[in-house]
Amino acid sequence: MEAPDPTGGADGAGDAGGVDAVAALVEDVGGTAAAALRALLTHSVVGLAIWDTDLRCIWVNDALERIDGIARDQRLGRRPREALSGDAADLETVVVEVLDTGVCATGREYRPPAVPGRPRDRAFSASFVRLSDAEGPTLGVCMVMLVVKDRRWAGNHLAMISEAGARIGTTLDVMRTAQELADFAVPLLADYVTVDLTEAVRLGQEPLDRLGPSHGSLPKFRRAGRASIHAGAPESLWTKGEVVYVPETSPFMQALSTGRAVLQPTIELSRGTWLDQDPRRAAKIREFHMHSLLIVPMHARGVVLGVAVFVRTDNPTPFDETDQLLAEELVSRAALSLDNARRYTRERTAAVALQRSLLPRRLHGGTAMEVAARYLPAAPGDSVGGDWYDVIGLPGGRLALVVGDVVGHGIDAAATMGRLRTAIRTLADLDLPPGELLTRLDRTFIRLTEDEVAAGTDVPSMGATCVYAVYDPATSLCTLALAGHPPPAVARPDGRVSYPDLPHGPPLGVDMLPFLSAEIELPVGSVIALFSDGLVEERHQDIDVGLERVARVLSRGASSLEELCTAVVDTLPTPTPADDVTLLLARGL
Repeated sequence: MEAPDPTGGADGAGDAGGVDAVAALVEDVGGTAAAALRALLTHSVVGLAIWDTDLRCIWVNDALERIDGIARDQRLGRRPREALSGDAADLETVVVEVLDTGVCATGREYRPPAVPGRPRDRAFSASFVRLSDAEGPTLGVCMVMLVVKDRRWAGNHLAMISEAGARIGTTLDVMRTAQELADFAVPLLADYVTVDLTEAVRLGQEPLDRLGPSHGSLPKFRRAGRASIHAGAPESLWTKGEVVYVPETSPFMQALSTGRAVLQPTIELSRGTWLDQDPRRAAKIREFHMHSLLIVPMHARGVVLGVAVFVRTDNPTPFDETDQLLAEELVSRAALSLDNARRYTRERTAAVALQRSLLPRRLHGGTAMEVAARYLPAAPGDSVGGDWYDVIGLPGGRLALVVGDVVGHGIDAAATMGRLRTAIRTLADLDLPPGELLTRLDRTFIRLTEDEVAAGTDVPSMGATCVYAVYDPATSLCTLALAGHPPPAVARPDGRVSYPDLPHGPPLGVDMLPFLSAEIELPVGSVIALFSDGLVEERHQDIDVGLERVARVLSRGASSLEELCTAVVDTLPTPTPADDVTLLLARGL
């Protein structure tokens, strides 16, 4: 078949002036170079078009019609806004600017309607350059059209990565972060994506620096994220949270053991490949016409966390090195977020364990009171605080009740809580009135903080609140003192609930006024509820709403304090509160 003529034959326009000028550009080259230039203009996959100085389209190649479906005779002689599909007014403005200034314009988005037989939602990048002959007069503007491979993004690479930074790693939850990576990559980069993490990462433990059979046994992986252009991700053999089978002789283990991505532009299904040992995966590959594979190990700070797998099915373009670079950058950002989440999970687990070990294992109210308590750590997205409670037997059959809250979160707060609980128990042995006990505890706390500063502690204790109450069954009187803490609730046997008006002392560590004690009557059968602020405070509600919520439950009572504890905690607006929740109930016998 004869090659089209760029000067006006099969592939050119009929305008003599403009066409002759374009032809001269080709013919001036001469010889083999001219033939090569003709091939570029007529057989290239790059879309090309030329407008003269009157903004008339005077030449167009075949590739441009394949891009936007507009025939040559519908384009020639027309302005850019008429010769291009969609809303091309902005592109015409660019052509005018290039004609006037001579400054090239690059990377302008062109998104034509879908062309039958071509992938949908394709985006293209258009660049424009002014053409001049050897003597200087302007001939027109040439447009060069290139396909943007990712189907959704025609912006620059930095915009894409910036968007990924905003959408991946929004929480300190490893499973959610993995799912955010998968969701972002589909259909931006792939038609189907999975993210599998080692069990150590999911549990917040230390992963290996290199994963492979050389460690004696293969590590356990769990599916942490998956996304697909098909609803429900039917390509996946495993649901989220399930253990994933990873064959030893597979590209997955190759990526994990070497720490480098594995790119397979074409998935080989013939006999003798690793898929012979994995028939279930092979069946899914055939069923969904998976044709291109990209496996990227997830590593951060020198340790491998898992693997992200990108697959193309409906998108006919195989993965290439450019796709690999983008995938590696996305995975790298996600891996840092995952490692932060893993470290947070590890610290939170240690803090919860430390805190629980410092709380009383069993509560004994003796013959004075029936007691019950609940402790609920903050939600996984919030660090564990320094809440504590205690019940201490005193001489004469009396009973001391304590609830406190250290300002701050994490292991440091839990350790400070342990020191304060020990200090209170020591001071309680002196049988001090509640106000005097808190005054001495305040001085002890200040000394502890000064010691931490002297030792160079990064985050010294910032303060604490506490309520200390002593109940005397002989008189049915309860003596209390507050150090920046919410007052307790008192439920009478007849169902009336009140919050006694008590002197409010400053938090511990402020070193201001001495703490004052106050007495309230607590008839037999009455229930006193000591609690931390996490039980009644909500970020978007007034504290009075929480106090009323607790009072309603206490007024109804229950057959046992254990049941009443459960009923009070169940009134929380969310089962995963933003702050630690501590509740201590005591009923006079």
